[in-house]
Amino acid sequence: MLFSSNGQFKMSLLKKIPQFPREAHFREVTERYSDIEEVCKHWITAQEKVNQEKKIFFFKTHNANIKIANYSFTNKKNTLATIYIVRDPRNLVSSIANHFKMTNEKAKNFLIENRALKQSIDGKEGVITPITDWGDHYKSWTKHNDNLLLIKYENLIDNIDKEIIRIYEFLKNYMVLNINENKIKKIIETTEFRQLQKLEKEGNFDEYKNREKEFNFFYKGPENNWKNNIAKNISDEIENKYRDTMRNLRYL
Repeated sequence: MLFSSNGQFKMSLLKKIPQFPREAHFREVTERYSDIEEVCKHWITAQEKVNQEKKIFFFKTHNANIKIANYSFTNKKNTLATIYIVRDPRNLVSSIANHFKMTNEKAKNFLIENRALKQSIDGKEGVITPITDWGDHYKSWTKHNDNLLLIKYENLIDNIDKEIIRIYEFLKNYMVLNINENKIKKIIETTEFRQLQKLEKEGNFDEYKNREKEFNFFYKGPENNWKNNIAKNISDEIENKYRDTMRNLRYL
């Protein structure tokens, strides 16, 4: 929609939406990338530097939108709008287990416990990134956020046409976009899950080229059904912990 004139998706287009935070955002102010108390001091400074160019940039992040020691991850001055993709946490268990090569039990703990990650580039350690737990992460980006588009992963699977239009209608509040039926059709054709799996197998997914050969980033996708993949005690624990949020999202 954004970086292709006809809607044709290519893996190389992923580079148009880089990760934040990365080492490059902090090199002029600190090299203590694994020290969260140091990194949080420079979150806003790093974003202000990017925004000196006075144009719209798109970033993806795993970071929770939190405040540490009175330092906010971002603010309205630096983040014009947010598109937040949420997924049924029960279906995330097997995805996390695949991604980090861990058991479902450990993946469940990863999901429900407060934690931080270090973003990785080519297998190297990166900037520490607090992600909190599933529920707090969701609330951190969706609570008191006026310029928010909430996308449910499940709706991308079940009604992709409608979700593309929703994204388009949201983004055109901030920029000029051109879209038509042919472009929407091409977007859907070239981002279909099996097509993405095919591109990955052909070695076109640069972000994870250095992972072990048996690793598949595009794992089960639409076929990932928690009822068939995780034990009842795991789903029960997740439901008990996040009951209100899951009900609000109609996962329960």
